[in-house]
Amino acid sequence: MSIMNMSAIRRRDPYLERELKHYEQPLPSREYILQILEEQGKPVGFDELCALLDIQTTEFEPFQRRLRAMEREAQLLRNRKASYLLPERASLIAGRVEGHPDGYGFLVPDDGSDDLALEARQMSKVLHRDRALVRVVGTDRRGRREGVIVEVLERANSRVVGRVLLEHGITVVVPENKRINQDILVAPNGNIHARSGEVVTVEIIEQPGRHSKPIGRIVEVLGNYTDPGMEIEIALRKHELPFEFSSSALAEAAALPDTLDPADWQGRTDLRALPLVTIDGETARDFDDAVFAEKQGSGWRLVVAIADVSHYVQPATALDREARERGNSVYFPRRVIPMLPEKLSNGLCSLNPDVERLAMVCDMRIDRHGEITDYQFYPAVFRSQARLTYDQVWNWLAGMTQPENDFHRGLQPHLQTLYALFKVLVEARGKRGAIDFETIETMMLFNAQGKIENIVPVRRNDAHRVIEECMLAANVCASDFLQARRQPCLYRIHEGPTAEKLEALRNFLKEFGIGLGGGDDPTARDYAELLESIKDRPDAQLLQTVMLRSLRQAMYSPDNVGHFGLSYEHYTHFTSPIRRYPDLLIHRSIKAVLAGTHYQPGKWDDIGLHCSMTERRADEATRDVGNWLKCYYMRDRIGESFAGTIAAVVPFGIFVALDEVYVEGLVHVSELGEEYFQYDSVKHQMLGERTGRRYRLGDRLQVKLVRADLETGRIDFVLSEPS
Repeated sequence: MSIMNMSAIRRRDPYLERELKHYEQPLPSREYILQILEEQGKPVGFDELCALLDIQTTEFEPFQRRLRAMEREAQLLRNRKASYLLPERASLIAGRVEGHPDGYGFLVPDDGSDDLALEARQMSKVLHRDRALVRVVGTDRRGRREGVIVEVLERANSRVVGRVLLEHGITVVVPENKRINQDILVAPNGNIHARSGEVVTVEIIEQPGRHSKPIGRIVEVLGNYTDPGMEIEIALRKHELPFEFSSSALAEAAALPDTLDPADWQGRTDLRALPLVTIDGETARDFDDAVFAEKQGSGWRLVVAIADVSHYVQPATALDREARERGNSVYFPRRVIPMLPEKLSNGLCSLNPDVERLAMVCDMRIDRHGEITDYQFYPAVFRSQARLTYDQVWNWLAGMTQPENDFHRGLQPHLQTLYALFKVLVEARGKRGAIDFETIETMMLFNAQGKIENIVPVRRNDAHRVIEECMLAANVCASDFLQARRQPCLYRIHEGPTAEKLEALRNFLKEFGIGLGGGDDPTARDYAELLESIKDRPDAQLLQTVMLRSLRQAMYSPDNVGHFGLSYEHYTHFTSPIRRYPDLLIHRSIKAVLAGTHYQPGKWDDIGLHCSMTERRADEATRDVGNWLKCYYMRDRIGESFAGTIAAVVPFGIFVALDEVYVEGLVHVSELGEEYFQYDSVKHQMLGERTGRRYRLGDRLQVKLVRADLETGRIDFVLSEPS
């Protein structure tokens, strides 16, 4: 249908030009459909809507498809008479359901408004992460909007991992994800049978309804709950982490050569004579960055060479689709789920020593004040001269050990130059006002049976920080390069505190007679200056924790709003394309600019949201595994007393972090004393009404372990007297 043949009704579509660009025979745009429904002010049947929009008989089917898509996305609603209406006119709110382990739940609205509370009775119709339409029916006792589910728009759970339970001859699966608080009935006559207590994957064949439980069939038996590595198998399925590569992706990887072809060097700068080295942790297997620094006049030249993953993983290939779906590698204790097959992640794209590797290079000039005065990006071929570790390099720099051979002795001047540059970069970081929170990272040590033997702190030394500063510099150059050339990309953004969190932080700090500068719009420098001023106080850890919790999560977005924590106006991730998909996109974008073109992988917004989600998903999965392993570790220590610090205060009690074991557990409010306790979220404390006894974030306590429950992952303490 050409525009000349269209009726006046169809030509009035405000988005007709846009639709004509995408379709030869355009239907009315979604916006126009919604406008017409709004004008009618009442529910409209299909035939009437067709007449209002001059839909021809031949267009009925595609028009129905468009209406169904609008229903799925909650732009439209069909009532029981099959008439279409606008959800907001019917006081209906669309959103995603969030289940709570205690049976109730919430609807997180698509429009970003406040969550709605859903009673347990409402949650019986849905499962965690389903999408639903909800009608507001009042407020609950906490003043939150309360809703009833009118319609389930989309089911999110097709497979669930859980434990088999036999009850009165009926087999049910208890979901491992406690937010799914309905047991799944196992349909009889399935081909796969599991014993009570075994961990299985169940496929849901009937979703829950108003009067019926979900029904499923067992499709995979994983084994017993305490089998070595079972905690990871559960986490992979619970968080829906892709962990098996498709045959097509593996075939593409297998077809890649084992070594470089000289033809690959075409158009690349040859850096094989430059003494670039990798510096990583003891257990690292994929090396994606190599560094070199030399003095130039009063400043420095810094070369950061990053594995050229984009040379091997081309857009629209199976390898690319897999990498995008995964979003990142996931690092569990003793097991990695890589973003790319091993041939790439530990082979062609790993900067192993003494072999030719392809790289994308950021070559920088840095002045004596730590300012980057010039930089350039180019593809290169090089050979890493050595695979060094953080502890090894720091021991050399600090003079604690001497290099063991002539080759390592020959590297010392280069490492000393790197260290001198690092000191200047750190000084510039301080002047910039970047926030530097001191946190304790831990590492689990395992025995031969795969169970935790000990949990130890990981001490960050200056060799870690040398590499960190080099990577920050390269990342800033990458974002500057793309922004200056108007190439869209995914920035790594970190917004400052919300007004609510800022007010809560200021109210908390008032209790201590200290304040945060910056008024209604504090900067990272204001945070950094406060951190510096409190670092020698005995309650510094408490104050730092509350400050840290006032900040938002970093994420990926094409909209550059800067990085608050690092105090950068623009920042992106360039340095880890083996293990992060956004970095791979940055490499492609830089190459496109160098070639005089533009790179467009799809909708940048959607990719940014997806990569932010995969990052959170990985964090949640690794946290689950860590908690399970810690719970298993603590089972043998029930009855022991420990010293610890209150790490969090919640309405139902206090979480205590143990000093030397690096494990957290709960002291329930009922165990705090024979009185009523008032929870104060602003002061982060519990206050006894009768005695005035106070338990506040950061307070020191002596506790006794009374329970370590593997099924719930809970570690429970009670208060104990100091020994």
